[in-house]
Amino acid sequence: MEKLASSWQLMKASWAILKADREILLFPVISGVALILVVASFIAPIIALGISGRSLLSEGSLAVNSVILFLFYFICYFVIIFFNCAIIVCATLRMNGGDPTVSDGLRAAFSFISEIAGWALVSATVGLILRSIAERSRLLGRIVAGLLGMAWSVTSFLVIPVLVNEGKGPVEAYKRSVHLLKKTWGEELIGTFSFGLVFGVLSLPAAAFYVFSVISGKGALALVLMVLSALYLIILSVFQSALQGIFQAALYHYARSGEAPAGFDGEVLRDAIQPRYFG
Repeated sequence: MEKLASSWQLMKASWAILKADREILLFPVISGVALILVVASFIAPIIALGISGRSLLSEGSLAVNSVILFLFYFICYFVIIFFNCAIIVCATLRMNGGDPTVSDGLRAAFSFISEIAGWALVSATVGLILRSIAERSRLLGRIVAGLLGMAWSVTSFLVIPVLVNEGKGPVEAYKRSVHLLKKTWGEELIGTFSFGLVFGVLSLPAAAFYVFSVISGKGALALVLMVLSALYLIILSVFQSALQGIFQAALYHYARSGEAPAGFDGEVLRDAIQPRYFG
């Protein structure tokens, strides 16, 4: 309950910024549409050629498949990082007393296009390595990949704010992220904050819609309920993405300056990263 209360407090602070700049919501919407187009562009040729998933992943075409998969990862990461940069830029401008616009976010993201591409390249490489570990070693591999993925998520949490605020390359931005986290929260970190807990609770109505659609059986009512469930989850994910980006900007501000931005509680931000204690 304490964790949920802290999450809710941080979300309210992020919500205040989002209310002042509702146009930030356009970034996750555009990002989502772009990702759908990317997925379609990779799936459509496979369907058109009549290639099954099994034959596509056969050993004879392993090298080609790896290249295609890496390219898919890279483009998806690039899209996500690009629009996250735009969100963080707008949030940072608002925290500093500015009045950002959509064009401000897009212009800033385009100005860091090489840094974004570099970090997308690093992220795609790490993602592919973790996938390979998980697939080749089964249960043990999945555990190892999960732990490595968690460590990567923690240490790279401030990379995008560093990119847009300090203009560092991907490697230097990662080192800077690790430095800020260690300086503020100590050497041993086990997890970062996420709005997942709050949004998990908020997603319950979607689960209810789906259950009712199953209970109601086939027909128009079931279809309507399933559509409502899907739309609700889509809208929820848009808000979660926007609020998470705003929170990242706030956490970076706190880690860099030692002071909480307006509207945020310093103690709650301090508790957003979980250090590991021994003894």
